[in-house]
Amino acid sequence: MNYEDRPLIQALENFRKQQPISFHVPGHKHGALSGLPQNLRQALAYDVTELAGLDDLHSPTGVIQRAEEKLTRLHGSTRSFLLVNGSTVGNLAMLYATVGKGDAVLVQRNAHKSVFHALELTGARAVFLSPQWDEDTRTAGGVSVANVKEAFKQFSNVKAAVFTNPTYYGVANRELGKIIKECHAYRVPVLVDEAHGAHFKAHQSFPESALSLGADVVVQSAHKTLPAMTMASFLHVRSNFVKTERVAHFLHMLQSSSPSYLLMASLDDARHYVESYNETDYASLQSYRRELLRELQCISDVKVVEVDDPLKLLVRVEGNTGFALQDALEKQGVYSELADLYQVLLVLPLVKADHAGIVNDVVKKFRDAVELLRATESDKPSVKLKMPHLPITTAVYTTDRLREMKAEWMHIEEAKGKIAFESIVPYPPGIPLLCAGERVAEAHIRQLLVLAEAGSRFQGAFDVESNQIKVVSE
Repeated sequence: MNYEDRPLIQALENFRKQQPISFHVPGHKHGALSGLPQNLRQALAYDVTELAGLDDLHSPTGVIQRAEEKLTRLHGSTRSFLLVNGSTVGNLAMLYATVGKGDAVLVQRNAHKSVFHALELTGARAVFLSPQWDEDTRTAGGVSVANVKEAFKQFSNVKAAVFTNPTYYGVANRELGKIIKECHAYRVPVLVDEAHGAHFKAHQSFPESALSLGADVVVQSAHKTLPAMTMASFLHVRSNFVKTERVAHFLHMLQSSSPSYLLMASLDDARHYVESYNETDYASLQSYRRELLRELQCISDVKVVEVDDPLKLLVRVEGNTGFALQDALEKQGVYSELADLYQVLLVLPLVKADHAGIVNDVVKKFRDAVELLRATESDKPSVKLKMPHLPITTAVYTTDRLREMKAEWMHIEEAKGKIAFESIVPYPPGIPLLCAGERVAEAHIRQLLVLAEAGSRFQGAFDVESNQIKVVSE
């Protein structure tokens, strides 16, 4: 097959056909020394290093440059980058490129943990903005333009604003365009974690990308909804406030000096997948989605919630938590993206006309899972979870200051008013419920207890067995 429209893949295929002899890294020698299963080992023929004709990610002048140029043209950016360390490295780089120690940064509370890690590493100070509660999905959505305007009134040294769009659950912020204009009026760059929107460019029926709405830097996880390998992501820059060269500088520092050619090839392919997506392909996706939706809604006690992103569906079973449904589905060999107190999240495939999905077997397994739930006692907690609308605020202590302080474990019921020593992150979706240095509120306590009772998993300083959290010792 000719891969000229995917220049990096074509170069790798040409190299493989030469049957090259390896006296270079990596040590598996094109897979010859690998003990991996045969199907995995075959891919190692493409797992190479910066050899003649294969270019260099950190100083591209050949096939990688051409792959990035094609990506840049597709998204209409000033420059787009291939990322091999996930959207995490994109979030780190865009913040390093725009803020420094002590700078104020507007950030919505339901941002991914990598955003808060970036703020910690740069020494910037987060100004927390509460998202609006989305009653349909029972999840935190985006922030309002009114909230952003109020933040600018309260804080005069804002150097950047970071927003997440869409949310993990596929909810788009319909005020994002207005928010971007508001920030630009203050000459504040807007950085958007668009991890779940890499497919938006494929068809006009998908929500509009933040880049099209005027955002300065946008990061996308190609591996989430496009046919790219895990950790494969994109970063796009188009800005009057952020220098492309500065973003490139920090990507050079933060990304691996031995980038995976397998990941980069999958990004080249993912870009082509979007670029070649057409009306016939979208009609096939819609047909698959409609049939799946119709069949699921015919199952007794099942409710399906549609969101802004057509690739996301939320499925609920009356009288059961999402955790129970997820467990029942996994017993049938069906794996959802995540579960919460109310539902499971399904990420549908971005199918093309020649990849039409078949729903019959999937629906049967859903029916079997629901039957299994009916045979067990309901696990639905009596308490409802709702993210509180907290005031605009900053952390009481910076992470630098916290490192100098002592900590103690305390039962969460006694922690109201105390300062969290470490962040607490329900995972998935990886959104901090409580940030390090933030004062513990009654709303935090209620949410943690409800999530723990429902079986949620946590990262950070929360001992579920004893219901203790780590706070600053005073």
